[in-house]
Amino acid sequence: MCDKRLWFIFGVIIIITGALSFRLFHLQVLDGSTWRAQAQGQQRIFERSMGERGSIYLSSVNGLPVPVAINKNIYHAYISPRELTREEKKEAPALFADILDIEEDLIKEHIEKNTGYEVLKRNLSSEEVEMVRDTPNIHLYRERVRSYPEGDLASHIIGFVGGEGVGQYGIEQYYEDVIGGRAGVREGLKNPWGSFIAKDSTQRGEDVNLTVDYNIQHFAQSALERTVERVNASGGSVLIGNPKTGEILAMTNYPFFDLNNYSREDVSVFKNSAVQETFEPGSVFKPITMVAAIDRGAVNPEDTFYDSGEKRIHNRVIRNYNQRAYGLVTATEIMEKSINTGIVHVKDQVGNDVFLEYLKEFGFFETTGIDLHGEVYSQNRSFLEGHDANFATASYGQGIEITMVQLFRAFAVLANGGVLVDPHIVKRENERETSLSEKRIISPVAASLVTEMMVSTVEQGFGSTAKIPGYYLAGKTGTAQVAWSKLGLQKRGYSDRTIQGFAGYGPAFDPEFVILVKLDQPQTRSAEVSAAPLFKEIAEYILRYKKIPYDYDI
Repeated sequence: MCDKRLWFIFGVIIIITGALSFRLFHLQVLDGSTWRAQAQGQQRIFERSMGERGSIYLSSVNGLPVPVAINKNIYHAYISPRELTREEKKEAPALFADILDIEEDLIKEHIEKNTGYEVLKRNLSSEEVEMVRDTPNIHLYRERVRSYPEGDLASHIIGFVGGEGVGQYGIEQYYEDVIGGRAGVREGLKNPWGSFIAKDSTQRGEDVNLTVDYNIQHFAQSALERTVERVNASGGSVLIGNPKTGEILAMTNYPFFDLNNYSREDVSVFKNSAVQETFEPGSVFKPITMVAAIDRGAVNPEDTFYDSGEKRIHNRVIRNYNQRAYGLVTATEIMEKSINTGIVHVKDQVGNDVFLEYLKEFGFFETTGIDLHGEVYSQNRSFLEGHDANFATASYGQGIEITMVQLFRAFAVLANGGVLVDPHIVKRENERETSLSEKRIISPVAASLVTEMMVSTVEQGFGSTAKIPGYYLAGKTGTAQVAWSKLGLQKRGYSDRTIQGFAGYGPAFDPEFVILVKLDQPQTRSAEVSAAPLFKEIAEYILRYKKIPYDYDI
């Protein structure tokens, strides 16, 4: 009886083993390719994605780049209410509220939805991330985002990445094709312990190194903010560059904005006034008129002119600031005292047509080509109508509109001996060879003579508030009236509001920097007490920062 049972059990085992073997043979051999294909379909993940975005760096004096736009991980906490037991749903609100510092009622609302995915809190702190990792039934979701470590520093230069992952404004938009990652396919494999990426055809975007000096940018931005508050201006801009290479060392507009919280700002704040806004420069334009006349041989610094205080052009009368009359003055004194009637006389020595030729050569009727998003320029249609009065007022910077970056390029010509440079903000491999254009605008002699006249303006003229003992600086103040049309009013003529500026460079006879200052509608009488002191503050910082030796003993 026992033997029969054993044989029966043995037979059953043989049958089961045979059936299993047959089934395995059928699955692995006969249908193996089908099941392998299905398994791979379940275990393999394919997703279309963008490669990581390249970073943006500022320069520094020690040669180490400073990151101002990077990518970083942020973590969000989420739960899956559907997976929680009844008991866990009771305990979760108090536990999760304590960890994440949020209201229990909010957590209960998420749990009651009974979905597979509910975000409890976004952008966790590092402490919260660690606590979530150690807590059951609450999970972490990692997101790769654009981050700006310096907040509002150089905000108008850098721009930002919008919600769709595309650069907007500044470098982020202009160099989108370079910085933005290349799209591709990420192939992942699932296993019992999670998943990993097996293949990734995405490409990371290139890093971009800017010519902007971190320390100079930081100082200029702080100094501009202090000055705007001091003179109660509606805004302002500072542009600093190397006149020999065209490198932009700093560019800032007030008000600034926090790149990490750009969505809180009005869109008007994003405009980079230095390249996206035209303005009438006022008397900072007089050196351009003067150098045209000197370069053409029509005027010398010692030539004299009798100023009666006004100059009539057809039915229009041009007067000096504060209605002053200076009597017999030299061309140098015209610059020192910023005499409007005198600079019109200088322009008349070369004539309107030649004056216009020089303005075109300096590039005032075209963009500079700077590598920043949205550069504009004015076609100056009313000026180009050719009326004598238009040319007269343009000689001292009224009735002609330019941008700050155009003015920088023009003053770089004066500072470097007469050669046009290309303003740019991203580093080039060989800066000296690639920056200087072969186009000479004025002679070295003309550039040198006007530089001497601007040095005299700082030493003993209206620009004396910019003087720094021990150094020769070349500079010119400018106070321009703001047209009613610029204030949004359909009205001809000018308001009593002003733009006050200062343009200069130093050390005057071997310049390492050009500094432009523009203050919008300050509550001061002239640029001598608003823009010139700001120029001095920034110039003094750069001279010490770069350890530039004195021109003469103090």
